[in-house]
Amino acid sequence: MDVIDWRLYLVTSGDGPATVRAAAAAAAAGAGVVQVRAKHLLAGELLDLVLDVASAVADSAPGTRVLVNDRADVAHAARRRGAPVHGVHLGQADLPVAEARALLGADALVGLTAGTLEHVREAEARTGAHRPDYLGSGPLRPTPTKDVGRPPVGLAGYPLRAAATQLPVVAIGDVTLADVAPLSRTGIAGVAVVREVMGAADPGAAAAACLS
Repeated sequence: MDVIDWRLYLVTSGDGPATVRAAAAAAAAGAGVVQVRAKHLLAGELLDLVLDVASAVADSAPGTRVLVNDRADVAHAARRRGAPVHGVHLGQADLPVAEARALLGADALVGLTAGTLEHVREAEARTGAHRPDYLGSGPLRPTPTKDVGRPPVGLAGYPLRAAATQLPVVAIGDVTLADVAPLSRTGIAGVAVVREVMGAADPGAAAAACLS
């Protein structure tokens, strides 16, 4: 697998043309990964959104990876249609990593949420097809976009997570521009942002600021 730039990982919100434009603009500005997340959509609706985002991102930044949140079946359907969709991000209660790989193919990028230090250590111990390609860990602080039911990690929690695994760790959970620099010094691979980019008047400029 080619080298992935984890520094800025965009998680989308919304489901209309503005979502597609924001994803493409963030990718053009340097976001290495775009995860399409729209938990309120039915599978067919999510597939349409994933196809639109993947096409727009590929046009603006062919090197950016496009992932689907939770739904390995939707990622599989998109890939079967030839869309530039690279994999899936799974929660702890979603399809197991090995099953997602079996569905999507050995070249797929499969991420896993590891919100606790125990989850990080458990993922690090996995081997072969059961081992994820990266970990999303959070929340940094409580966030209105997703109630994960876990206490926040806080800035001080990330060095422990980074040290506990050789897998890339991406911080998530109400990450703002002001958090990017201090988080980058904790040993993690990158940060995932939602509102900082998706809610910006100029998503491309907001993404670029996170990378500056």
